[in-house]
Amino acid sequence: MILSASPWFIGLCLLVGAGYAALLYSAQAPWSRAVNYALAAVRLAVVSFLCFLLLSPFLKSTTTTTEKPTVVLALDDSRSVELFTPPAVLTEATAGLTRLAATLRGQGFEVETRTLAASRAARPDSVRFGAPATDLDGLLAGIGETFQGRNLAGVVLLSDGLVNQGQAPQFAEYRFPIYAVGVGDTIPKKDLSLPALTYNRVAFSGNQFPIEVELAYAGFAAGTTATVQLREKGRVLQTRRVALPAGQRRTKTTFLVTATGTGKRRYEVVAAPLPGEFTRLNNQKFAYLDVVKGKLRVLLAAAAPHPDLKALRAAIRQNDNFDLITYLPGISPLKNQDFDVAILHQLPARSGLGSEVLAQVTARRAPALYVLGPQSDFGAYNRLGAGLTVTPRGSQTDDVTPVPNPAFSRFTFEDDALRRFAAYPPAPVPFGEARLNDGAEAALWQQVGRVKTQKPLLVFGWSPAQRQATLLTDGSWQWRLQEAVEHDDRPEAYDRLVLRTLQLLTQNANRKRLDVYPTQDAFNTPDDVTFGAETYNAIFERVYGAPVTLTLTDEQQKTRSFTFAPTPDGAPVHLGQLPAGLYRYEARATLGGQLQQDRGEVLVQEQELEALQSRADHNLLAQLARRSGQRLYFPPQLDQLAQDIARAGYKPVIYEQEELKDLINLKWLFFLLLALMTVEWATRKYSGGV
Repeated sequence: MILSASPWFIGLCLLVGAGYAALLYSAQAPWSRAVNYALAAVRLAVVSFLCFLLLSPFLKSTTTTTEKPTVVLALDDSRSVELFTPPAVLTEATAGLTRLAATLRGQGFEVETRTLAASRAARPDSVRFGAPATDLDGLLAGIGETFQGRNLAGVVLLSDGLVNQGQAPQFAEYRFPIYAVGVGDTIPKKDLSLPALTYNRVAFSGNQFPIEVELAYAGFAAGTTATVQLREKGRVLQTRRVALPAGQRRTKTTFLVTATGTGKRRYEVVAAPLPGEFTRLNNQKFAYLDVVKGKLRVLLAAAAPHPDLKALRAAIRQNDNFDLITYLPGISPLKNQDFDVAILHQLPARSGLGSEVLAQVTARRAPALYVLGPQSDFGAYNRLGAGLTVTPRGSQTDDVTPVPNPAFSRFTFEDDALRRFAAYPPAPVPFGEARLNDGAEAALWQQVGRVKTQKPLLVFGWSPAQRQATLLTDGSWQWRLQEAVEHDDRPEAYDRLVLRTLQLLTQNANRKRLDVYPTQDAFNTPDDVTFGAETYNAIFERVYGAPVTLTLTDEQQKTRSFTFAPTPDGAPVHLGQLPAGLYRYEARATLGGQLQQDRGEVLVQEQELEALQSRADHNLLAQLARRSGQRLYFPPQLDQLAQDIARAGYKPVIYEQEELKDLINLKWLFFLLLALMTVEWATRKYSGGV
């Protein structure tokens, strides 16, 4: 429909065309009257339409689309559903959902299937229940995001209600009806399991350390005794016989182990199966330790008392691997004590205090963490070559919060730490220029208000002579205090940041031209195992592109090989999921015509999350359904569920879309006008005209 021109304008265009045709064809012509009238009509049409196009007319078209209501079948395809649901019940449930999908499609619904393990599935009865963990909130929230703004009638959730990852779904808000279908078994079974081991992750060679074992049990008669063994590489180290008291559900026992040698160790705790036990999948658990030679000595030195010192001291004491030495001028003098790493709070100072400490750190070439503040002598600091040059503008400061640098791969930040960082109060940093020097890396950037900047906050300088780090604020004590208040006196993110910084500084100075390392202390079996890699030339400058071959060898001497090349963006190498165990790795690369090697160890821990609980939680499913105005169903009631969805009166949604298109952009009009003008010209030429 043409909208842009009124009838008056259309008449004016016709008048112009008629005048042009009359002027051209009113004189005597060598052709017949009929041909003259025909040519005048063609000229009238062409000129009138060209005049009309000058008015920019357009076409308006309306497209109508009907979207059917969609029902999503969300299947909890975790391993626990298959382990603890009777096969006949599970078959009835998946067949019933397939039948439900066919019924709903016949009633005009669109039906899609989603699972934990994959975003889509073909049919409910084709799903294999093998996901290693259950995150129902992730499944439901993902459906909500996918179908946002669409005609989502509801979600049919098939689950046993056992959740072991993600947010508790009963406390989340979902903007769609949830029809819960309960599977699994709510009847307690005879079962003995090992839900938890308690032990220190670091042990010192030659020392004894405890491994506390928690046993959970149900369905056994009074006086039953369980046998628990501690093993290493298949060899039984110790055995305990543990009585299972009546009227309780849990008890504990402890193994006292002597740490021998050094390196990463894996211990296996096994509970011998009892008669009539329902499953043996949860009768085994592993303890992973790092056995080290001795404690590292940390020197905490400052120009003056400061709240930061208490926060740093509390964080360091969370790890038994560190001994702490403190120095304050006139309060805690520095004796002839050896140390492995130094934390220098506002040293070098403008007052000159602490010069003897700086002299010792320089003489020993000890790794150091510099914490800058208003008492710092920035000129003296810049001369230290710590990887950062700071040029403040007077005494002005910015208030910032920490933001992790995604390109930093020496250690990683957990999702929980990222959330806690975002809640930290602002801390002051010097206002001015902070420039990274060659070879330095920023682990944290500064965020000013809501603006994420590329200004460094925590920097590591990797010089061949000395490892150094710099924190550009003396207000980090506020972060630990805030985190302790909000998280039940457990400031884990702050403490991990301090400890990982010290651990990174106290690693052997990088005189290797090939440095390959796992990005975490240990991985779990569902994790993507990632490695960082760095290559250097003969003068220890970073180089890129040289192929690196990484070979992993497990405890059964089976090898896996990977080939990759380090990139300037520092992206980690993704090896995918690996079976549980202790792996030794060897990396090789040819740099400058010379073969370089690096070796180490990485742990992958077993996670049998799905075998820890065998009793289904249908109360959780009922809560989910009730909050959305629905109820809980069971596999024999799926036909009733189809009727209830049909009675709910979900309707298709009709969308209208208007489209405006300029008439002048239609190509066929151009060719039509060209054809008319060609016919007119050819007729005149053929009939003797000009």
